[in-house]
Amino acid sequence: MNLRIGTRRSRLALAQADEVASRLLELGVPSEAVPIVTAGDRGASAVGSLTGIKGLFVGEIVEALRRGEVDLAVHSAKDLPSEDPEGIVVGAVPERADPFDVLVGRSQEVLGPGAVIGTSSLRRQAQLRRFHPDFEVVPLRGNVDTRLRKLESGQVDGLVLAAAGLHRLGVTPPSFRPLPLEEMVPAPGQGALAVQVRADDAATMEVVKRLDHARSRQAFDAERSLVGALGGGCSLPLGAYAERREAGVRLLAVVLRPDGSDLLWAQAEAPSPGQVALEVARSLMAGGAEEILRAARGS
Repeated sequence: MNLRIGTRRSRLALAQADEVASRLLELGVPSEAVPIVTAGDRGASAVGSLTGIKGLFVGEIVEALRRGEVDLAVHSAKDLPSEDPEGIVVGAVPERADPFDVLVGRSQEVLGPGAVIGTSSLRRQAQLRRFHPDFEVVPLRGNVDTRLRKLESGQVDGLVLAAAGLHRLGVTPPSFRPLPLEEMVPAPGQGALAVQVRADDAATMEVVKRLDHARSRQAFDAERSLVGALGGGCSLPLGAYAERREAGVRLLAVVLRPDGSDLLWAQAEAPSPGQVALEVARSLMAGGAEEILRAARGS
């Protein structure tokens, strides 16, 4: 059995596919990456898309999987819409990498008041403005390599990036500081990989499920379920972090306006990922999260 892995063409996506391929090889199963250009890679707009910006980076890969052109698909878990497409399931969530963000600078000098920090994420923008009001936060798009080049060229003084992405790319910036949970709650699914398979492909499912890491899977399920309970959609000023505890799963989440105001947070612990997601969603909605998220979706 030589499995074909559907993946985006970016350097990070190929590194993620290679990570899964290495895990498969440890099981004695060879595989090969099949790079696919997605609508998001071509610069398509999320306007009118049922799955928002997330769907732009997975749609073509899912269709290739559905047609049988690939046997499995590897995605950053945070790129997945909150619901599985018909006939497709997440067969495994391998052990999660570092889920947190880091603040990256050009030099060892501490980023002080007035520093220009670039990020296109509403979640990161909102939390930076809330907890670091002395920074000037500006939009900055592009993949990790592009953003690092813009940092080096002086377009910005700093970046907020996912620790897992830097690690998977083998990149060690000259200056970086991990951002603790108190300053920056990560995106739902950040640091985790999701391996999709066809629901009717029993042979591939049997192999892929051996990659599943129980603690990482429960965290992924809780965070993804929360996104679904809050209405899913495109990239939102929503942070969520779950971890398995003795009594079940603990989930912490925050919702903020993009300008950093109206911070809402909720935390709960429950026996199952679905239950804890529902409890946290109810708490956030009771505090007014629906209006904040609706406004963000319209922006």
